[in-house]
Amino acid sequence: MLVIPGRYGKDTCDGYSRRAMMRVGSSALAGLSTATLLERAASGAESDEEARYGGKGFGSAKSVILLYLQGGPSHLDLWDPKTDVPDNVRSVFSNIDTKIPGVQFSELLPNLAQQIDRATLIRSLSYTPVGLFNHTAAIYQMLTGYTADKVSPSGQLEPPSPKDFPNFGCNIVKLRPLESPMLPFVMMPRPLQESNVIGKAGTAGFLGRAFDPYYLYPTGGDMEMDKMEKIQVTDLTLREEVPLARMSRRASLRDSITAGMKSMDRAVERYALNEYYEKALGLVLSGKAREAFNLSSESAETRDKYGRNTFGQSCLLARRLVEAGTRVVEVNWPKVANSDNHSWDVHTGLSDRMKKQSAPMLDSGVAALLEDLDERGLLDETLVVAVGEFGRSPKRGVSTSGNSNSDDGRDHWPYCYTGLIAGAGIRRGYVHGKSDETGSAPLEDPVHPGELLATIYHAVGLYPRRTVYNHLNQPREMVKADAVMDLFA
Repeated sequence: MLVIPGRYGKDTCDGYSRRAMMRVGSSALAGLSTATLLERAASGAESDEEARYGGKGFGSAKSVILLYLQGGPSHLDLWDPKTDVPDNVRSVFSNIDTKIPGVQFSELLPNLAQQIDRATLIRSLSYTPVGLFNHTAAIYQMLTGYTADKVSPSGQLEPPSPKDFPNFGCNIVKLRPLESPMLPFVMMPRPLQESNVIGKAGTAGFLGRAFDPYYLYPTGGDMEMDKMEKIQVTDLTLREEVPLARMSRRASLRDSITAGMKSMDRAVERYALNEYYEKALGLVLSGKAREAFNLSSESAETRDKYGRNTFGQSCLLARRLVEAGTRVVEVNWPKVANSDNHSWDVHTGLSDRMKKQSAPMLDSGVAALLEDLDERGLLDETLVVAVGEFGRSPKRGVSTSGNSNSDDGRDHWPYCYTGLIAGAGIRRGYVHGKSDETGSAPLEDPVHPGELLATIYHAVGLYPRRTVYNHLNQPREMVKADAVMDLFA
């Protein structure tokens, strides 16, 4: 939370201790100031290899919105339904036509079927599931590009660590810092989670806490659909006892002290501390970030179109944030990955849960986001990705991950699944890759999760294999993969 902490006293001109310091929510857990966050975000020079890198679509994305469908949605029951297959493979839902000729969805996605011509479907996402059969391990791979250290044959449930590889968004905001005072990376409306492992793959890891996302997690349980009405952004508001005039006096006091410390100035000159202090102060005082969170300023019609639920309103807020200048927004599916109700982890109760709970939320939220961004002229500069960590097994009632499954359920399936990508130079009305007749494996153009990450990096103007340094100062590639160039127009 962005506050001016400290005990009220008499040792400064405005009554607060000189030890008072500005700090920002989760990024301050290690004592890092907002100014430090902004300063560190500007570091990182290009190599000669990167300078030569480019190609179509390179640098086309000003912002990225990732709709992360944790839990593993069933591709066979959403956007890659099959016909003329055995009963235990065929979806219980009917097929409908979409705006792309010859492409069908299940009946669960009527709104998205009418907007899919603005996007590309990837029907050939696939990877070998060695140690990646549970959610945590697969989520970590999907969002960082790497396999976690401690992985058993069934997966891993290792908690977050400062040694982790960074979430893709943390790499982006470090290497593509904002030039205006706005939150660079926002993650909402809940953490990534499997069982009691919370936040794995959702941090900056070895980059340091300064590059963690701004975590917007409203209070309330996963079944409370009005959680986004409870947003509080006191993090970005001056406390009542610190009015603007007092804050300005503090800034002047700091400048006076700094002016008398010439030797220190010379020592830290290259870090441009004054520049980052001013940006941090501007973030608090401008009100731009606070206003972006004000969903009530949207019309009732717009809010209804996105869906009056946690996911839908998060999609709407994502649009507002990129419109205000945020670089990366990650919307995590608002349910624990391995759970019931609207979780995508449909080992049981698939037909009822998907029809009445999860699919309507997905359908309205994604469809409204694509249409809204396009109509506002934002889709050309905003990359939108919707994907989970894996799909679901072609055969219902069969165990693939050690979990038990009912006849009305599907298990984990990383061998073949579907994702969506749109905007920022991505082809429109295109289907990349093709799954086999049962949705079991790619027939054409398989895409590894690492290649999808590489495509995101490429779109924001970063060389995907760029070298970063871990906590031991060892060189590592951002991702060991290359962008899928066929996705770009």
